[in-house]
Amino acid sequence: MRVGVIWIPDGQEPGAEPQIDPEVLARQALDSMTLRPPKVASPRADGRYVIGMPMWMWVEPGESRMGPVSASATAGSVTVTATARVERLVWDMGDGAKVTCHGPGTRYTPDQGKAMSPDCGHRYERAGEHPVTVTAHWAVEWEATGGDGGTLAETRTTELVAELHEAQALNTR
Repeated sequence: MRVGVIWIPDGQEPGAEPQIDPEVLARQALDSMTLRPPKVASPRADGRYVIGMPMWMWVEPGESRMGPVSASATAGSVTVTATARVERLVWDMGDGAKVTCHGPGTRYTPDQGKAMSPDCGHRYERAGEHPVTVTAHWAVEWEATGGDGGTLAETRTTELVAELHEAQALNTR
């Protein structure tokens, strides 16, 4: 003999299929995803940088770091599929400036010389250690069977320190 408890919400008839909130399933799908904080390639925490020179900033791309990442959750006859993508990276540079980048940034190569990054850069004006935080803003779009859908938001943050120095010139004439 089996004994169990069945919960029937107010306003529903016994035997009717329970109402399922698709947003709850969207959050379950989101919870099953691996969304990692940005993996900063530049500026490196162990790097030394010169004030007044362009600093190129970029993060390592990857599915769990930039997306897209997808997952589904099902309850009863409702299935929700959610897809997460980083829509922007916000860099708090530790000197009062914030830089918003709409992608991972462009990797610096020596042939770029002293040019500013085309999509994600900053220029420091004073020496010292600057605490930097990089926050990835994830947009999670979800769609349920039957056409319901929406967007959820998530963030992940990485912290580092950029060490800035003055360039010193020596004239031996």
